Amino acid sequence: MTARVHLERDGDVAVVVIDNPPVNAGSAEVRRGLLQALETVAGDDGLRAAVLIGAGNTFIAGSDLREFGQPLQEPQLPAVIAAIEACDKPVVAALHGAALGGGFELALGCDARVAAAGTVVGLPEVTLGIIPGAGGTQRLPRLVGVPKAIELVCSGARVTSGQALALGLIDSEAEGELRAAAVAHARRLVGSKARVRDRGVPAADAQAVEQASAAALKAGKGRPAVRAAIEAVVSAAQFPIDEGLLRERSAFQDLRVSREARALRHQFFAERDSARLPEVEGVAPRPVQHVAVIGAGTMGTGIAIAALDAGFDVALLEQDEAALRRGVERIREHYAGRVQAGKLKASVAAQCELRLQPTTDWSVLALSDLVIEAVFEDLEVKRQVFARIDGLARPGAVLASNTSYLDLDAIAQATRRPRDVIGLHFFSPAHVMRLLEVVRGAATAPDVLATGLVLAKRLRKLPVVTGNAFGFIGNRIYAAYRRQCEFMIEEGAWPEEVDAALEAFGFAMGPFAVADLSGLDIAWRMRQAQAATRDPAARYVHIPDRLCEAGRLGRKTGAGYYLYESGSRGRKSDPAVHGLIEQARADKGLVRRTLGDGEIQRRALLAMVNEAARLLAEGVARRASDVDVVLVNGFGFPRWEGGPVFWARERGAEALAQDMDWLAELSGAGFVRGDLRHVLQQAE
Repeated sequence: MTARVHLERDGDVAVVVIDNPPVNAGSAEVRRGLLQALETVAGDDGLRAAVLIGAGNTFIAGSDLREFGQPLQEPQLPAVIAAIEACDKPVVAALHGAALGGGFELALGCDARVAAAGTVVGLPEVTLGIIPGAGGTQRLPRLVGVPKAIELVCSGARVTSGQALALGLIDSEAEGELRAAAVAHARRLVGSKARVRDRGVPAADAQAVEQASAAALKAGKGRPAVRAAIEAVVSAAQFPIDEGLLRERSAFQDLRVSREARALRHQFFAERDSARLPEVEGVAPRPVQHVAVIGAGTMGTGIAIAALDAGFDVALLEQDEAALRRGVERIREHYAGRVQAGKLKASVAAQCELRLQPTTDWSVLALSDLVIEAVFEDLEVKRQVFARIDGLARPGAVLASNTSYLDLDAIAQATRRPRDVIGLHFFSPAHVMRLLEVVRGAATAPDVLATGLVLAKRLRKLPVVTGNAFGFIGNRIYAAYRRQCEFMIEEGAWPEEVDAALEAFGFAMGPFAVADLSGLDIAWRMRQAQAATRDPAARYVHIPDRLCEAGRLGRKTGAGYYLYESGSRGRKSDPAVHGLIEQARADKGLVRRTLGDGEIQRRALLAMVNEAARLLAEGVARRASDVDVVLVNGFGFPRWEGGPVFWARERGAEALAQDMDWLAELSGAGFVRGDLRHVLQQAE
């Protein structure tokens, strides 16, 4: 057929093999090959049925997303599916690995679907800012009904083969070898067709449709693709299928060229590339099975849970028995809650807890392949801990610090083996957040860096490699963003106005709400650590320091930028904070002015972009896209905006340069301009 599709004969059944490694993406060449294969099947009297199957480890894990930013090449997927449905011989999809997006739409166009156990199917297009465009919104409701189809399409859920069988998404789970089972199924269908398009859409209660739509809109934050997906699925019950298919395709074509879809595709590729490091390709990582976590606080127990979930043997080390008991109790409560919620089998939770070894005996480090320090964020404390680790850990063990902003090289120098030291900056809660900054020190060995990347994959984390600099990528950029927001409240905006403007842009939380949640004392300690090296002429806002001095440390003290009254779940503006801010303005002789949402958003984002340019110039961030991965996955930047670098590129070089002149003037003394070429030159 083509280099990516070939036809094999199993007696009177054609086995059409899709071979487009690594994931059999449904490229134009694959589509051409499928059409040619179908023509052969239709014209060969010796063939009475066909089976579509993927070579390697998967069926078709999705379309080739790089095509979506360009005019689509012919034949397009709807034409391939139409050919399957027009063929007078039955066509069976043999699914294994993953059948996602266009791959699952292709399977829905077949007369039957046979899946190997463990296969996952789904339509994740909405998570990429588009909708299924090859019949997914029209055929799926005919199998599961409109309410369930809304849920599946709008969430982009991946459904396992067992669940898919129960829902009617597949016809059978293969017992034994998949190819043989699919061929046998195809032979049973000879002489008939079983097209999904010929089925009616099951009647659905209007209230159930409304509830499913409301839930999808809420979960999907009302984004355009969610709205379009709901409309398309509902239309399956309102129009003949051919009209529904035309409506679906029109919406798909409009969405795929939208800015939001471009941003989400950018983020998809940025996440895929973040773990790619040419200098460690072919470098064997060090073997890791036994992990020691030092510190049983919130972060340490979160890291321990992540390691237990990944199948590691974990020693949780504390110097204090009471602190250790509290940490163990947090871990047990976590697993008990997962079991009670039906998200984890009791037997699996029990196995995880069995692999946990709580201890106050430091000699356990001698048995560990990886030691992760998660103690108080103080350089001298961490250096003391690493000096002690150095005397106990076995030769070749990887020594990791969970520091979020301290100098990794200064920590490594407390040991006699800085080559073994790496930074693993987990984000809180560590067992939930996907992002993991993998920090390379000046002496970190290549195989230690490779170990960090392999570890991240096993922990199901999204790794981004960063150089050693204060705050690394994420906290350094976030500090610049927060500092600019502090400038704005000093000039005239209230904290709640800044938060509202940035939440309207799409941030999960505004900076001052985040500060209250994490604790104002954390950033206060960072500022104190930097005080000796701070340029005395640089603009400095004293407002957050005065809040801390007044004991307003955020939610944990009931007051920070906001007031948190007992029994109230929300935050409230506090006149006392307004008074403190007004006094700070008066002390500097500043006259309050009004800042609109547009200015607040623009200044905050430009501050991020400027700091990203500096980090790229310094080599702290390797790729501009890594910045977007960190900010989206660790700091609540809206995914549908792509990240600060994508946002900057969309503005264009000329507008961005003018923006930076404006920002520098507003920011005052001490503002260091980044070289914007480092942001713009790496555009895909």
